[in-house]
Amino acid sequence: MQSVYHQEFEPPLQLQDIIKCFWYDRVDFNEFPHGLEVVPDGYAEIIFHFGSGCSILRNGNLQPLPSPFMIGLLNHPVRFYSQNKLEIIAVRCYPWTVFGLLGLASCKEGIQKFEHPIVQLQPVLNNYINAGRIEDAIAQIQNYFLNGHLQIPVNGMLFKAGAAMSKTNGILPVSQVADAAHVTVRTLERNFKQSSGYSVKDVSGLMRFEQVRNRLLLKPESNLAALAHELGYTDQSHLSREFKRYSGTTPAAFARKAKGSKQMSDDFITFTHTDAKIKPES
Repeated sequence: MQSVYHQEFEPPLQLQDIIKCFWYDRVDFNEFPHGLEVVPDGYAEIIFHFGSGCSILRNGNLQPLPSPFMIGLLNHPVRFYSQNKLEIIAVRCYPWTVFGLLGLASCKEGIQKFEHPIVQLQPVLNNYINAGRIEDAIAQIQNYFLNGHLQIPVNGMLFKAGAAMSKTNGILPVSQVADAAHVTVRTLERNFKQSSGYSVKDVSGLMRFEQVRNRLLLKPESNLAALAHELGYTDQSHLSREFKRYSGTTPAAFARKAKGSKQMSDDFITFTHTDAKIKPES
């Protein structure tokens, strides 16, 4: 079985309205390509990778991905492939901030290649990674955004709306999200789609799914009807439909697999219990 090491870093205060966290992963595989499953959640990621490279399966062929690339909001799991040792430095952003952070037009592509001056960090980060200086690599990215490369303001309607959505795990109706942002629903939806490519309802749905997923990872025996009520679903059937839509499996099947994963290594359990997206296939 491959080993996984995962570590998260809180952003500086100036970035906390824009960036959820920075994170580092190291995954040690064998010499053959192995899959990594990316499960949907309510965040977008800017991914720098080092080592043997990272590929995605398209049209039956493995296609290498550049570093960095972006994982936007996903509607279903996506599988990546690597071998030997893969290391990742990532910036986990709120979906309504990631495109503005980079000065890019929003889109709905789940996996996106992009052109941006931030790619110039790759060789610098690579040197830090090779030297085992992970915290210095994280500091390099933080300083990039703090030292004149921040493209968006840190206050405003979207941040108020996003804070209300995050605080309630996506349960708030759109009208109440608009109230929290002190704007009309129409104004909120227009600006939200412009910034993220998605509607408030879309992102709220992913936030709720993430909560169910994390709860079942931690407590596979959780009562689904109770979870549905707690997280604002109409009923258990509604929860099950939404869960299968995003995960490709039923919550009951997911819970059984999560229960079986207790036999895996402590590193793997620690890793999947965070809100990081990427987890190795068993």
